[in-house]
Amino acid sequence: MTQAHDKLIGPVPSAIVNLARLQVTRYEGRVAEFNVAAWLQLPGLASLPVSLLISYRDGTTRREVMVDHGRVSQHNKILLSGVARLPVKLKIEDMQVRLRSAVVPQTLVVEELFVQAIELAQSTSRQATA
Repeated sequence: MTQAHDKLIGPVPSAIVNLARLQVTRYEGRVAEFNVAAWLQLPGLASLPVSLLISYRDGTTRREVMVDHGRVSQHNKILLSGVARLPVKLKIEDMQVRLRSAVVPQTLVVEELFVQAIELAQSTSRQATA
């Protein structure tokens, strides 16, 4: 069995995390959804499979959610993107975008990293009018 190696792509600022509206679902409980995309250069990993994941702390529990999988191109580049559905019992803290691979990447160049809440939390200053 091969061992997976994780490498930090970047932390997600709490200001972005706190913008997400928590949705209540039937099977998962409360969930926050984020659009995530990372354009990466991974010298030495051409044609190898990699995965993009989100890791975060929910109270005292460390959780992770897979976002996308793919193979690095012959030019050592890859675009990984998708929707991250994060189950939440307490609060999302210390959210990070990470790369998982079977081979340790010696170099990781992040050309672009994008994380955005799909649905924004309602502002308390907004009032519904009838």
